[in-house]
Amino acid sequence: MGVPTHRSPRFRFAALGIILLTVAIRLPSLLHSQPIDDEAGYSVIANEIVHGGRPYIDAVDRKPPLLFWTYAAVFKVAGEYTLAGLYVIAKQLFDRETGLIAALFYSVFQPWVSFKNLAFNGEMVMNLAIVWAWAIALRHNSSRLRPELFLAGVLLCAGFLLKQPAAIAAVPLGIYLLLPSYRASNSLTRTDSIIQAAMLTAGFFAALGLVAIVLWRQGILHEAFYWTIADHDVPHVFGGRGITNTLTFLGACLPLAVGAIMTCRDKSAIWAGRTAERIALFGLLAASVIGAAAGARFYEHYYIQLIPPLALLAAPYYAQLWTRRMQPPHWLLRPSLTYAWLALTIVAFSISHWLALAARREPKETGRYLLEHSAPNDRIFVWGHKARIYLEARRRPACRYILSFPLTGSVFGGPLPGFDTRSRILPGAWTNLEQDFARHPPTYIVDLYSEPGALYPVQDFPILAKLLAERYQPVARTAEGVIYRMR
Repeated sequence: MGVPTHRSPRFRFAALGIILLTVAIRLPSLLHSQPIDDEAGYSVIANEIVHGGRPYIDAVDRKPPLLFWTYAAVFKVAGEYTLAGLYVIAKQLFDRETGLIAALFYSVFQPWVSFKNLAFNGEMVMNLAIVWAWAIALRHNSSRLRPELFLAGVLLCAGFLLKQPAAIAAVPLGIYLLLPSYRASNSLTRTDSIIQAAMLTAGFFAALGLVAIVLWRQGILHEAFYWTIADHDVPHVFGGRGITNTLTFLGACLPLAVGAIMTCRDKSAIWAGRTAERIALFGLLAASVIGAAAGARFYEHYYIQLIPPLALLAAPYYAQLWTRRMQPPHWLLRPSLTYAWLALTIVAFSISHWLALAARREPKETGRYLLEHSAPNDRIFVWGHKARIYLEARRRPACRYILSFPLTGSVFGGPLPGFDTRSRILPGAWTNLEQDFARHPPTYIVDLYSEPGALYPVQDFPILAKLLAERYQPVARTAEGVIYRMR
């Protein structure tokens, strides 16, 4: 409505270009036959669910349950739908050009630098739920009740159930609905605003309550709460990595940061009549920063949740710049230079991804050995943190602990010299291991801590050391460690 017809072919061409660019950028992951980073652990758990198992009981990870159920249902989706959500938000606030630029920015910068950001991880699917919740809430609607906010609340809860930091994205959205500028632009009373915020809240907690009932009926509500919420202390702040990765992120995504800053500076022109939305998006950015830093581990993929708010804040400025509706304040921001900057970013990211994944195309030696020497119904146990071995061997785990951190107290984020993690061992974890082994004994056990000076040598854990000495014999040494077979 109101858009000249001659622009429709241009719009369709631009939209098709963004879709093709998205596919091209992610081509390394589409052609990569091995799991990328967190995909390994999530896939092992999904496989257990497919075989009738339950998360947290038959396979343990510290992520919320919806992520595992999503993996069990479908493994490779969500990227293009997040782009669509960003387009809808920016188009509603501004115009088609701004919507396309927001989608373009997410397509380019979401897999920033590291190949691990190509993984179908919690941040990717979390962003999908968050973006569409915000698209619903930011849609102009003069209705006093706005029942669609209930659906937005459900989506925010879905984001939380996919990855915990998504919950904080609900806070600035709730504040947005209570802002005086929001009430003024929509001719609402304070009571109307409170009712709408309550509608959003009701959707969130209704979805949370429904999932809690499902978990309770499956008998895993306590375990889900423990692994999702309780087992997330911060024993150490990895400040060095935080500084390094934050500076790398800002350098790699500098066009987004510059666009967001310039948008903030030019708020009187670009955000005229959109004060509440501008406050809300900067609130989302602040909430995303808190979410990314909350675990104090500062992994590269944690920064993915910053991309949607940065893209939405930067897009209006570049839309003004690239459509010649404003003059660049500096020669570095001339359209021709920003186009070249963006193109070089795409090329650099792609080269980085191709090179990194090319070195990881072959299964690990341990996985190949187990696949060749074990029977399809054999169970295996990996002592260490390489869940991908289960996938490469195509064998199910003999123990719920597909990563050994509950048995060792290992701190996520990396080894801490001089820090004794034994006090962090999960109470009852070794009893659980013995019970799991009694139900389905492992035909093979892989020791990834066999080298001298290893962090968690088997000898330091009497139950496993005794089991290996009495019932197993070493049959192979691979690049990853020692493989034991049951006598």
